Amino acid sequence: MKTEVAIIGGGPSGLLLSQILNRAGVATVVLERSSREHVLSRIRAGVLEAGTVTMLREAGIGDRMDREGHPHEGCFLTDDDLMVRINFKDLTGASVMVYGQTEVTRDLYTAQDALGATIVHGVEDVVIQDAYSDAPYVEYTLDGTRMRLDCMYVAGCDGFHGISRKTIPAHIRREFERVYPFGWLGVLSRTRPAHEELIYANSANGFALASMRNQTLSRYYVQVPLTDKVADWSDARFWNKLRSCLPSDVADSMETGPSIEKSIAPLRSFVSEPLRWGRLFLVGDAAHIVPPTGAKGLNLAVSDVHYLHQALIDVLKKGDATGIDAYSERALLRIWKAMRFSWQMTTMLHQFDGEDSFAAQMRKATLRHLSQSETARRDLAENYIGLPF
Repeated sequence: MKTEVAIIGGGPSGLLLSQILNRAGVATVVLERSSREHVLSRIRAGVLEAGTVTMLREAGIGDRMDREGHPHEGCFLTDDDLMVRINFKDLTGASVMVYGQTEVTRDLYTAQDALGATIVHGVEDVVIQDAYSDAPYVEYTLDGTRMRLDCMYVAGCDGFHGISRKTIPAHIRREFERVYPFGWLGVLSRTRPAHEELIYANSANGFALASMRNQTLSRYYVQVPLTDKVADWSDARFWNKLRSCLPSDVADSMETGPSIEKSIAPLRSFVSEPLRWGRLFLVGDAAHIVPPTGAKGLNLAVSDVHYLHQALIDVLKKGDATGIDAYSERALLRIWKAMRFSWQMTTMLHQFDGEDSFAAQMRKATLRHLSQSETARRDLAENYIGLPF
């Protein structure tokens, strides 16, 4: 096969890039290792920044999001029973949208099918060849047959464990990482959300997050040691732990029920530079991982797509390479700002192994400062709803 842009990875970033490029008349082929059913079974974050919402609308996939999503004009940060509301709307004039990543992916598949875009599932042994040349191509195995896809550019949207980042020679790459000594145990339940807005809870019993997908589907998290296994946590143990971390009035009125999904996610901050090598570009988790504390994972991938899609359209339609030459530097400027915010939120809200009593007092002091300083609340709100592209 031949195409203009080969996209490795059929998650939301790869599909969004394909959607925007196809609408602009740029041909793409998306190569995905997993089946569509498996991609749509992944339970992921559900808070969309204001800029992400705008991009999805402009890509022609915002209708269901606008009907079924839940705009949120604020969130709460708590320390035991102290609750501080961060009013996004008053502080920034913008809001976020609660709409599951799975639903975004489903909408993208529907839109791609309507455009007749080419998405190849079940590919194996992907190899990106001659990326640092004018004629890159991608080899892969499909149903036991070795295939070749010739292209002009390659977008690596295949995640942290994909081949794209590893295609950039080790002596070219610079990798930065912070691994946190805990994970998040997440539970999905068909229950009424504990509160109408998200609650990021810091307490003497550890961190918890009360979130939701809709008015009857809730998503909750508690901080756990990396040594814990899902099997260690019965539903009853989880609900007891969650209640102990939330303010008492929220915990007392919270609805509980059987979990329909339960998993543990380790937390890390990771960036690989540069995002471009020849005609290969890294997008999303292939280039960076953020802890989920600041709700930046999917949103940061969308910002990469923002910078890359216009650069590819310009070079392919106008012969203007300015955008692709600047892609890595422009995207990394925003990536590192998001990294700082996610790191700040993570250290502000979590207990760390071996910490002294001073650390707990600093967390308390930070929240009390937020409760009294509009400037501090505005800074948090501006970062949470998403910095400008």
